[in-house]
Amino acid sequence: MDKVLIFDTTLRDGEQSPGATLNRTEKLQIAHALAKLNVDIIEAGFPYSSPGDFAAVEQIASEIADTTICALARATEADINTAYKALQKAKKPRIHTFIGSSDIHLEHKLRITKAQCLEKTAKMVGFAASLVSDIEFSPEDAGRADRHFLLELVQTAIQAGAKTINIPDTVGFITPDEFSSLIVFLKAQIDPQIVISVHCHNDLGLAVANSLAALSAGARQVECTINGLGERAGNCALEEIVMILKKRGDLLKLRSDVDSTQIARVSHLVSNLTGFAVQKNKAIVGANAFAHESGIHQDGVLKHRSTYEIIDPAEIGLKTNKLPLGPRSGKHALKNRLAELGYALTEDELELAYKAFKDLADKKKDVADRDLISLIDERQRETVTETFFSLESLLIACGSGLPTASVSLFRHEDKSSLRGSALGTGPVDAVYQAIKELVGIPNELIEFSVRSVTEGIDAQGEVTIRVQYQNRVFSGYGTDTDILKACAKAYLNALNRVCQLQATSTQVTEDQLVIGERV
Repeated sequence: MDKVLIFDTTLRDGEQSPGATLNRTEKLQIAHALAKLNVDIIEAGFPYSSPGDFAAVEQIASEIADTTICALARATEADINTAYKALQKAKKPRIHTFIGSSDIHLEHKLRITKAQCLEKTAKMVGFAASLVSDIEFSPEDAGRADRHFLLELVQTAIQAGAKTINIPDTVGFITPDEFSSLIVFLKAQIDPQIVISVHCHNDLGLAVANSLAALSAGARQVECTINGLGERAGNCALEEIVMILKKRGDLLKLRSDVDSTQIARVSHLVSNLTGFAVQKNKAIVGANAFAHESGIHQDGVLKHRSTYEIIDPAEIGLKTNKLPLGPRSGKHALKNRLAELGYALTEDELELAYKAFKDLADKKKDVADRDLISLIDERQRETVTETFFSLESLLIACGSGLPTASVSLFRHEDKSSLRGSALGTGPVDAVYQAIKELVGIPNELIEFSVRSVTEGIDAQGEVTIRVQYQNRVFSGYGTDTDILKACAKAYLNALNRVCQLQATSTQVTEDQLVIGERV
């Protein structure tokens, strides 16, 4: 079987989803999870776009040795030079540079001629190749470009030093048959040693189908994201393309080296840190992916799982519990189960996890794998976001009048307690009004979602919210068997991220500011 290179761009294109902004510590946590997932290339960011992105790429490059670390750059000397500086400590650095290729982009966005585009590509790819040996080139909006000009542009980039040619369907416009034909056309006329990559957007719901069509036509790298995150409708979902290769590799004669048993854990981590909940019926990682409501289906699965399931949950890291965990389970049993789920905790981390587990086990009869993933990810999220305020107590009064929330918060800066109460249109609104008044940060709640981690009346509730502060969107996440407490924790998590921004924004130096501005 031919190997397909998995190029993960969760930290670059995925983070461009409105409201999915991550801080440097969160990006580093995801990067380490992607390395453990064993992806081939991690596109760590767009260093020229902001000082924060530069710092994140730089730190990821210095800490992850066995995976190629890629930085994105427009076809300009400043972008490419900044990407190179951010990759200085990378063991396997790659610069990914791009320029528009369609008539629409050349005329309306770049305002250059085709001749100027070719000239700039040759110069900038050559400049990048003088800095590092691994260069990837993308003709942006290739799906709508003139095919013959696209070939000329690709050949120019190859002659200048590009070793990977990425063909992006930037606006999700192309269909599988068209994309397959385009890849066949290009592959027949360029050096067979050049890796053809594809980057498909999901505007028409065809990102995975287009990527698969391209692979069948000879492409050998797929750019994708965890949970399909990305601009607008998102990108090709990593978990879907990987499991297609795993389950239908015999037909396709293709494989990847991704460790699929890490998929559930990484999916949940990315969902929590970005604040983007995974839809319940999402393929592979949705809560209903292995659920069966129909009596006929239930009967079949009980008799033999393969009657209605083509994927064993264990293949993505959700093991069937042979030894259920409960209130009397010991620390060793918890450690073993967490290791099976892909978590390697220090003794101090295990001690904190065990305490949280015992608290949860006292409220639930059995603790499922999804409960553990949710619990550990919440603990880890707390460690990557500095805590300025935490919840001490919460009391809700509901009845014939307006709901009232009485809240007590602990302020870590001066180790003081803040207490207050507020009315609301409902219990959740009352909680948020009380917390908002105590914290004193003007913000607007723009999105609220709640879901159950598992089934049953004692299930944990996961709450994901988004708040807007000074035209920026911050996500928050909280989990608890008490849904109102989970709401309070999610809101505080978002506000702590606002406080963290306020604390760090004053530390940015003038030297950092000249790196660039958000593109």
